[in-house]
Amino acid sequence: MARNYILDKEAVARKLQRMAYEIIENNLDEQQIILAGIRDNGSAIARTIEKLLRSINSNIAIWNIDISLDKKSPHDIRLSGETDFTDKVIIVIDDVANSGRTMLYAIKPFLAYLPKKIQTLALVERTHKAYPVNTDYVGLSVATTLQEHIFVEVEGDVITGAYME
Repeated sequence: MARNYILDKEAVARKLQRMAYEIIENNLDEQQIILAGIRDNGSAIARTIEKLLRSINSNIAIWNIDISLDKKSPHDIRLSGETDFTDKVIIVIDDVANSGRTMLYAIKPFLAYLPKKIQTLALVERTHKAYPVNTDYVGLSVATTLQEHIFVEVEGDVITGAYME
């Protein structure tokens, strides 16, 4: 069965580049940004965003960590790097924002601190949310039915496309 692609590799690259510029514009006065990618695809996107941010602005320190959680039962959340997140800008990154539940749980470990800002980024956002999570940086917003699913393809650190089934 042929896949219904909503983003090809080139379109993904353009979306990620645009989002990187938006991050810089919204955080011009910041000294450091922490990119927290939700494993596995969100982590790949975070690494790509990190490279783009470094190529745009070398004055902002960028720290990249991974968030590990079971998206179906997100109670046990682990971070690949621990630090004091107080007064830091944190951007939680995932491939697809569906109901908002994964993003909401991914934010939880940072709430033990007093971060300066917590922002969210998703390559693809579905327009129906069940949880009160706003996606700050969106590559593509798609109206879908509850029966349709969006998948992001990743090969290594390269995001090769997104399709809907």
